[in-house]
Amino acid sequence: MAPPPAAGLGGNNAGLADPLLPGDGGGDDAGRQVGGAAKDKYWVPAEEDEEICRGEDDGRPPAPLLYRTFNVSGVLLHPYRLLTLVRLIAVVLFLAWRMKHRDSDAMWLWWISVAGDFWFGVTWLLNQASKLNPIKRVPDLSLLRQRFDVNPVAAGECGSSSSILPGIDVFINTVDPIDEPMLYTMNSVLSILATDYPAERYATYLSDDGASLVHYEGLLETARFAALWVPFCRKHRVEPRAPESYFAAKAGIYAGPAPEEFVGDRRAVRRKYEEFKARLDALFTIIPQRSEASDGSANSKGGGGVKATLMADGTQWPGTWIEPAENHKKGKHEGIVKVMLSHPSDRPKLGTPASSDHPLDFSAVDVRLPMLVYIAREKRSGYDHQKKAGAMNVQLRVSALLSNAPFIINFDGDHYINNSQAFCAAMCFMLDRRDGDNTAFVQFPQRFDDVDPTDRYCNHNRVFFDATLLGLNGIQGPSYVGTGCMFRPVALYGADPPRWRPDDDAKAVGCPGKYGNSMPFINSIPVAANHERSITSPVASLDGAAMAELEKVMTCAYEDETEWGNDVGWVYDIATEDVVTGFRLHRKGWRSMYCAMEPDAFRGTAPINLTERLYQILRWSGGSLEMFFSRNCPLLAGRRLHPMQRIAYTNMTAYPVSALFIVVYDLLPVIWLSHGEFHIQKPFLEYVAYLVTVIAMIEVIGLVEIKWAGFTLLDWWRNEQFYMIGATGVYPTAVLHILLKKLLGLKGVRFKLTAKQLAGSARERFAELYDVHWAPLLAPTVVVMAVNVAAIGAAAGKAVVGGWSPAQVAGASAGLLFNVWILVLLYPFALGIMGPWSKRPCALFALLVAACAVVAAGFVAVHAALAAGYVPSWLGWSRVATAVLPSGWQL
Repeated sequence: MAPPPAAGLGGNNAGLADPLLPGDGGGDDAGRQVGGAAKDKYWVPAEEDEEICRGEDDGRPPAPLLYRTFNVSGVLLHPYRLLTLVRLIAVVLFLAWRMKHRDSDAMWLWWISVAGDFWFGVTWLLNQASKLNPIKRVPDLSLLRQRFDVNPVAAGECGSSSSILPGIDVFINTVDPIDEPMLYTMNSVLSILATDYPAERYATYLSDDGASLVHYEGLLETARFAALWVPFCRKHRVEPRAPESYFAAKAGIYAGPAPEEFVGDRRAVRRKYEEFKARLDALFTIIPQRSEASDGSANSKGGGGVKATLMADGTQWPGTWIEPAENHKKGKHEGIVKVMLSHPSDRPKLGTPASSDHPLDFSAVDVRLPMLVYIAREKRSGYDHQKKAGAMNVQLRVSALLSNAPFIINFDGDHYINNSQAFCAAMCFMLDRRDGDNTAFVQFPQRFDDVDPTDRYCNHNRVFFDATLLGLNGIQGPSYVGTGCMFRPVALYGADPPRWRPDDDAKAVGCPGKYGNSMPFINSIPVAANHERSITSPVASLDGAAMAELEKVMTCAYEDETEWGNDVGWVYDIATEDVVTGFRLHRKGWRSMYCAMEPDAFRGTAPINLTERLYQILRWSGGSLEMFFSRNCPLLAGRRLHPMQRIAYTNMTAYPVSALFIVVYDLLPVIWLSHGEFHIQKPFLEYVAYLVTVIAMIEVIGLVEIKWAGFTLLDWWRNEQFYMIGATGVYPTAVLHILLKKLLGLKGVRFKLTAKQLAGSARERFAELYDVHWAPLLAPTVVVMAVNVAAIGAAAGKAVVGGWSPAQVAGASAGLLFNVWILVLLYPFALGIMGPWSKRPCALFALLVAACAVVAAGFVAVHAALAAGYVPSWLGWSRVATAVLPSGWQL
């Protein structure tokens, strides 16, 4: 069963018609955050530790449990573990049997296959071992409100004027307004500004690593529109709170307090939103026109005949210019920090009643907006700016000087808040008295909009997010996956978790020299470690001293001779900085938590073009191998890393090596085509029996996994297919990259960043799915498909020429199942390279049948030509065939 198509940022908003019945799917439903665990028959409540749950001896009441723990029911868990044990025994017996029977028609191939089978068994065991104790943890938002909100503004919201929730700094990262469409980024900002968290308790930081004036002025427009959008969301409790996604979604059940005003308010806000989008689009034209038209002194300072890019007030933009000039181009510009929205007061500010100028009645709505800051770090030639990891570390320092919240959460520019309770849900884990202080981060699963209904390229990756991460949740916690993750900054600063600290003072974060030479920043570190402190109001204005300090921490040279990118902040010099950063925290003894919610906490966009998707997988697999062959290798970690966590990280970093054996199997299908003449392993029947047993058992284990993980059979099947697609082309390229880089000292394969396309109308929504972007990365998989198609065709031709008996045909057919199975697994890839023709899958089937028929006909024709003597003997075909092929294969 295919997952239902999700409403996304690319929905058709051309019309402004509203539904007949108001609805948005929001409201005060306390069960929305539980992720279905309490109601799932396959998950049962775990026995909580009563000693931890009781209060202290100082007379304080018992600490509430801010989340509940669920285990897989024994009805599934015990058979799941038993099947794993039985398959392990079967694999061991299989390998022992093979070593005992060293008999093959080609011993070199026999040794390769034995090594491959051993490696497959080891990697399966590494993968399976981390999933033997899956755990769900479900946040209890009602208890969080009772403990931290004395007088909530409205039921269902976590924030109020009397809230004592800790502060949060929210990081958003973007680079290019074209590759990462600005509409996505600004929707992300709007969803964050409108989330259900006290407005005075969090600040939002947009890091523009391209220093584009379009992003800056787009953020100004977003701040203006937020003055309407945020109060509208609070008044009617709409979900989701990214306007593009909200207006594209179908109407649900209205749960706000003003149903009689909803339809009119929604229509008015949607009209304003369309005007807002038009203004964003116009910036790409207005800014060049403004700069072109100006001939004043501001523009004349550009020098060298290059026109400066001007801001709305006529001054030069200090970042990247439209026409690049010295000190104003990508990779070479000064740092910029602009406070778009100042920190609000702690007291609610009610809006105005409806009027001719303001048609919406906000007289009972808190209209305060959270702090909003624009950042573009300095870039200079001669420095390695470390891409996203470098930008995140600059955000960490800037936010420490401006708001210094005890928690941070990061987003990619194309991700938005889909469930306004997400921040509160993460807080349930961070503030829980059981293990909250030792929790470095809370990871949410990645969910995506605008993926085709059948998820052709496994974008949802449900096996990883809904099975593997639940398994890790029962050990030391899930790995960090780059976005939608709340952190404890003190962990990023290099501090040990409380349970590993010899003391609990400020020295826990280490020597100040490792952080650079900014004393205000260094002094902020121990303050951020105390999440129970009263929120310190951020700086009210950026005076000369404050700006000088901000400029200092944004400079390229600030990190020289420090531990930034090593033991402090996000890790450098690797493509998968997210996984390595999470590993560094786990290695120091910190744990992490996994939080899945209903509705999903966050949603984003995913590449639905085959080539872009493969480049994304290449970046991940290549970075994983880099991690394995570096000082961050899980095998080298200390005793603080849980043994099962070490196994999980080893599997996550070494998995591309499997491709070396898979490619050998895929490119030698002809070994199955000769009946009774050629075998990798003898006795053949016992070999086949073992293979069928171990393969069938892993499929049965997968079916049990589907039950407790809660994904569909299609999700599991897509995972199997895309693994094979990656193993035939992407993973071997990743292995080549590490060989070139580590052994030969070369640069290796260049990892291409994934570009996101802005979807148009519903009709054009999946247009990228049918575009073919040819790249060398596609070639290996095309070769594998061609070899397997040729093998099937050659077998058919051989049956015709040799006049095979029914028994021979049956024997060959059993071997050909391998070739057919490979083609079935590569089916999504075949559709991808067909382009628009893939809309008719029957065309692919006809093409494969025709290709097999052509090969078979060619085989018969060549045989007939040789038999009739039409082929000159001097060509040497017969001699070559006799030398290369086994006797049973001769023409």
